[in-house]
Amino acid sequence: MFRLLSVALIAATLFAALPVDTAEAQDRRVYINNRTGQTIMRFYASRTTTDSWEEDILGEGVLRNGERVRINIDDGTGACMFDFKAVLRDNREIIRYNIDVCKTYEYTFR
Repeated sequence: MFRLLSVALIAATLFAALPVDTAEAQDRRVYINNRTGQTIMRFYASRTTTDSWEEDILGEGVLRNGERVRINIDDGTGACMFDFKAVLRDNREIIRYNIDVCKTYEYTFR
């Protein structure tokens, strides 16, 4: 029993000592708040290193004024820096650059 406990303790210590890429371990779920006075019809989040917007994260849904939604911004690359784009009901676009989704818990469009 003591030997089994010792082996488990050594294994736990070894795994705890392994380096962890902090960007990989970050939570990229962000609450998006709509305080624009209009419905957000489409929402995009793309890595700052890309030149194009990814797919509409809201899909068939919308984000009405005063509502919020929690979105997982993780694209599988380990990136933390993203640009956000909201397209409002009147087709006006609000673009925000360099949002650190590894440190941002909540973002509000106004």
